[in-house]
Amino acid sequence: MAKVELKGIGKVYDGNVRAVDNANIVVEDKEFLVLVGPSGCGKSTTLRMIAGLEDISEGELLIDGKVVNNVPPKDRDIAMVFQNYALYPHMTVYDNMAFGLKIRKFSKEEIVKRVNEAAKILDIEELLDRKPKALSGGQRQRVAVGRAIVRQPKVFLFDEPLSNLDAKLRVQMRAEISSLHNRLKATMIYVTHDQVEAMTMADKIVVLKDGVIQQIGSPLDLYNKPANKFVAGFIGSPPMNFMQVTATEENGKVFIDEGTFKMEVPGGEYLKSYVGKNLIFGIRPEDISYVPEAIPHKTMNAHVTVVEPLGAEIHVYLYTGKHQFIARVAPDINIAVDQKLNFTVDFSKAVFFDGETELVINK
Repeated sequence: MAKVELKGIGKVYDGNVRAVDNANIVVEDKEFLVLVGPSGCGKSTTLRMIAGLEDISEGELLIDGKVVNNVPPKDRDIAMVFQNYALYPHMTVYDNMAFGLKIRKFSKEEIVKRVNEAAKILDIEELLDRKPKALSGGQRQRVAVGRAIVRQPKVFLFDEPLSNLDAKLRVQMRAEISSLHNRLKATMIYVTHDQVEAMTMADKIVVLKDGVIQQIGSPLDLYNKPANKFVAGFIGSPPMNFMQVTATEENGKVFIDEGTFKMEVPGGEYLKSYVGKNLIFGIRPEDISYVPEAIPHKTMNAHVTVVEPLGAEIHVYLYTGKHQFIARVAPDINIAVDQKLNFTVDFSKAVFFDGETELVINK
C-alpha cells in the first residue's frame, strides 16, 4: 500500500473562492484517515484533489514519496467509492466489478479470480448475475466497494459512501468497512459529515471548517483534548454543552459565574489570568450529574424542558435561565418536564475556551 502526503495543498476556484487552504496531512501506510466537517468545509474537494478529479492550485501531493500533482487519475493507483455508487445499470454485478480490469487488459483468468475473491470478502457471491436495479442500497454499496477492491490499489478513497443508506444499514456498513480495512491492511481515506462515523472508524481524524484544518488526531484525542470550541462541539453525540461565563477569584479560589449560578472550579489556578474576563465553559452531557439537593457553589439549578428516554440512559434537556444544555442520566432517575433540578459537573472533564479566540485554555 502507500503513504499519502499533502504539503500545503490549496484549492482556489474562479473568483478567488478558496475551498481548501494550506492543508498539511500525512496518511501513513495502512492507516484509516477520516476527513470530517460540515457541508462546504472542503473535505470532498480535498479527496477529489487526491484522486486527481480536481486540479491542485497550491502545494504538493505525494503518493509513495512521488509528487503526483500532474499525474492523471488512472495512473495514481487509487480507487474511489462514490456516494451514489456509480454503477453501470445495464451491466451485471460481475461486469461492473470486472469493468476496470478489462479496460486495463487483465487476463480473463485474473479477472475471474479477483472478482470472485472480492465477492467472497463482501458476501455478494450470489449477486454476481444480478443488475443494480435488483439490489438494495446496501448491496449496491458492497458492489461499489468490490469494484474498488478488485483493482488492488495503493489507496482507497471513500466519498460519503453511506449517506444514502438508512440508519440501521449505515451502522452495519460502518462495521463492514472497518473490518475490510483490517483484512486488506490498506491505506484508506474516508470523507463524511457524520462525526459518529469518524469516531467509530478512524485511526486518525482531520476536522475541517471553511477549508481550514482545525485539528488532526486520534478519535479520543479530539474528544478529550479539542483544540478549539468548533472541534469540541463537532465531535461527540450529543455535542458538548457551552455556556458563557465570567471567571472570578475569592480567597485564592477560582469560580465561574454564569449569571444564574456560581460554581467553584477545583484546581482552577490555570484560569487566574482570566479572572474578570469572559470564558466559554464546555462540559459534555455525560459529565453532568443529577443531585437531589442544592449545594452552595457546587451545583446549578435548571428547568427541565425535554426528557428523552433511550433505554440505557436518559437525555435531559435543561435551561438555566440563560443557557440550554443536555445531561445524560441513569434510566432509573425519575425526571419529568417542568421540574427544577440541581446538577453538578465533573470539573476534571470540563474544558474552557477563550471568549474571543475560542481556543482551548490549557490546564
